Amino acid sequence: MTAVKREPNAWIRQFHPAPEACTRLLCLPHAGGSASFYFPLSAALSPAVEVCAVQYPGRGERLNETTVDNLDTLAAHIVDALAPWREDQLALFGHSMGAALAFEVAGLLEARNSVPTALFVSACRAPSRPRAGRVHLMSDSELRAEIGRLKGTDSRLLDDDDLLRLFLPAIRSDFKAIETYVHRRGPALSCPVFALYGDRDAGLTRDDMAAWRSHTRGEFELTEFPGGHFYLSDQIPAVAEIVSTRLQRPQSPPRHRKEGHHTGDEAAEVISPQP
Repeated sequence: MTAVKREPNAWIRQFHPAPEACTRLLCLPHAGGSASFYFPLSAALSPAVEVCAVQYPGRGERLNETTVDNLDTLAAHIVDALAPWREDQLALFGHSMGAALAFEVAGLLEARNSVPTALFVSACRAPSRPRAGRVHLMSDSELRAEIGRLKGTDSRLLDDDDLLRLFLPAIRSDFKAIETYVHRRGPALSCPVFALYGDRDAGLTRDDMAAWRSHTRGEFELTEFPGGHFYLSDQIPAVAEIVSTRLQRPQSPPRHRKEGHHTGDEAAEVISPQP
């Protein structure tokens, strides 16, 4: 990767710059999440992979900015922010809402002839699977209970009424973005898609995750981990290994299908691509 000095970017955060890495991994947070969620993954992948994380408006140093409650609009903003890196090898990783958003970003990039090297989708049903939700319509107290149940928000935030009051608008905006998201049918991605999820995620089924295979003409792999919706927090080394090895190996040729299982604690399925 060419080391180029770039102007500060409100949308993109880097925790462990690795200018010699061959690939940059752009990570997109879950609803209510911030770029810092990916600090552990960045540390685990550095310096082989340079991790960048998206910082949505309405949190962190962008706390006073207007939030964006539409997934397509978010995707367009992120693609614009990626302009300085358009010539680099770029892979995408999204967790929960971030996975659907990463999928839309990948589609926009491919439409601009900038095909990502890979798309990693974590704990999110495929765009073609029906989704419904009313979290963004809940009262503040109900919303607080819901994000506590999901266990993806720092408990210190939930215990601080004043701080939580500052962040609730951003959390509500994110949930509106994903709960009102409607996939528009279009061409399948040409990049490989690697899907990951926790086996105790109450909001997902294996079929929800396996349905991602219909959204790519490239290689597809489904990996199951022990854990719930935020299995990722407990599985950083294993996820980092999957990301690094998948980014290093050659992509499977089109219209080739293979099935198999990986060794280790996780069960994996490889299916590539559809006729």
